[in-house]
Amino acid sequence: MKIRARFARSLRSTWYLVAGLRTALPALLGVCLLPLALLLAFGVPGLPWVAGRIRALTNVERRRAAKVLGQPILEPATPQAINPYQQYFSLMRSTAVWRDIGWMFVHGFVGLIVTVFSVEMWLTIPWNLALPFWWWTQPPGTLGAILQIYTWPQAIAYPVGSAALFIVIQLFLQPWLARFEGWYAQRLLGPTRRTELAARVESLTETRAEALEAHGAELRRIERDLHDGTQAQLVSAALRLGLADQRFDADPGGARKLMLDARTGIEDALAELRDVIRGIHPPILSDRGLAGAVRALAAGRPVPVSVEIPEPDRRCPAAVEAAAYFVVAEALTNVAKHSGAAHAWVSVRHDGPYLTVRVRDDGRGGADPAGGSGLAGIRRRVAALDGVTRIDSRTDGTGTTVEVELPCGL
Repeated sequence: MKIRARFARSLRSTWYLVAGLRTALPALLGVCLLPLALLLAFGVPGLPWVAGRIRALTNVERRRAAKVLGQPILEPATPQAINPYQQYFSLMRSTAVWRDIGWMFVHGFVGLIVTVFSVEMWLTIPWNLALPFWWWTQPPGTLGAILQIYTWPQAIAYPVGSAALFIVIQLFLQPWLARFEGWYAQRLLGPTRRTELAARVESLTETRAEALEAHGAELRRIERDLHDGTQAQLVSAALRLGLADQRFDADPGGARKLMLDARTGIEDALAELRDVIRGIHPPILSDRGLAGAVRALAAGRPVPVSVEIPEPDRRCPAAVEAAAYFVVAEALTNVAKHSGAAHAWVSVRHDGPYLTVRVRDDGRGGADPAGGSGLAGIRRRVAALDGVTRIDSRTDGTGTTVEVELPCGL
């Protein structure tokens, strides 16, 4: 990392710590007043009000810590009850409420100490640089935390060296202090293991329901395509062949025409059958792999598409490759139909156990997954494989980005 970028990061970390005073000072005040508040609320429906104020303070810290951690800290559910007394006992038994109170104790003291130490470290730098201007007014040997100053060369070299050392320390210390403050906020305010497991079970239940719904819709689509398309073409060809058989002796020319029509109908039926098979699992995936299939998919688009997909050293499961293929196909279809883009970019890469697919364009943006643009279908197909879909489609001219992570099981 360049020095300028590291210095800017150190300043941002310091500002994060200083801004933490708006939660550290109320938390310290709350710790001092908490016994009185609990005493007044004991047995009285005033405890929900106290818990609500604590939750509001911790929510501010959750949003702050998310900026350092790079991921949100989910707010735990607040116990609800029919009457205030049931809610009172629910709050007293709530692990989340007591964890919020524990964070107040930690942040009220540790957050304040860390912030004061952070600012003091910065103030040490100008204090050292100012030593040459006033060291001679003090008795010899009384200045310097490590070395005593007796001469002018010492008065110049020591402050400059100390200031440089403190600057180097700050470049690494301040970001660490900010991450430390975010770390204990996550540990105390984040969901517990039990809550995470419950949320995971709920998420899996929802994705499995969506997978079954998507599977049912896919089966109905295949049945409809076969019934209305392929089957109708084959029935028509069979009728023409039957009529040709009846007319063969009396009208060979008409019979021949009917046979040619039947052959055309069979060819159309075969073409529709290939489309149905391609919709289930594209044969090109088996023949050329995901890399070749994506390149072939991008080559026939009306919008120029740049493809970045290195040849993998391993193959993902067929279901994962099919999902990745359909994500690219649907995203590029949306680009051609709705975005008004002049160029699109497709990137497929392996990130450890995940296959990451990213489709970006320079169009107008504003894509809505609930607007019938196919993005909702992408999300359902990816969720069925326990994948993650991220869609960024702002209307500020940056275009639309669809990013998908699919577990490869490797």
